[in-house]
Amino acid sequence: MIVIPAIDIKEGRCVRLLQGQMDKETVFSDDPSAMARRWTKQGAGLIHVVDLDGAVKKTPKNLAAIEKIAAAAGNVPIQVGGGIRDLETIKMYMNLGVERVVIGSAAIHDPDLVRQASGDFPGRIVVGIDARDGKVAIEGWTETTKVSAIELGRQFEDCGVAAINFTDIERDGMQTGPNIEAIKEFARAVNVPVVASGGVSCLDDIKRLSTLAPDGVVGIITGRALYDGRLDLGEAVALLDSL
Repeated sequence: MIVIPAIDIKEGRCVRLLQGQMDKETVFSDDPSAMARRWTKQGAGLIHVVDLDGAVKKTPKNLAAIEKIAAAAGNVPIQVGGGIRDLETIKMYMNLGVERVVIGSAAIHDPDLVRQASGDFPGRIVVGIDARDGKVAIEGWTETTKVSAIELGRQFEDCGVAAINFTDIERDGMQTGPNIEAIKEFARAVNVPVVASGGVSCLDDIKRLSTLAPDGVVGIITGRALYDGRLDLGEAVALLDSL
């Protein structure tokens, strides 16, 4: 299991949102690439990048910042999500040096895109499933569907996706701790490696999530806790390495 620092980009800046609400942002840096260098130095094995504007506008909006992040991360791979709706965009990101592409809303609108991309780029496609009360939320979390997160995840068990990023929206950015039971239920129900996201606030949360490794959880995405200083990435990496 690895801990994965998140860099969320809005209008070219590194920000964090409360429960995905675009009008409730905290700006942490005007230079997202500096954050990539910081997390790389502290031992990150993978960096999670989200184009928040792209997620809402349904097309990439922060390409310049993402290209700089990829360059700054050096040998540390990055994965990018937000506004990815077609193969051309996926190929474009791969050509920019992105290791993995996260398909979120398009996974529910166009599941064949996930299957085709997974075939074209084996081990480099991640499905992002964001859940609110167990139901999938899309379009930058502005719309909640009637589709269950587990039902959607099971659609991609046989197509070779690298992982599913599972986010509990109610916990995201709230510093209240992850929803362990919801993550466990999802990971046990879906035969795909799961990366947990939402609510991580301290080292103890990392410890608690580490117990889900036997259930199929392979990674932990964290953002605000790192930027607030409540969680030290180096300590989190060391903890997981010791288990």
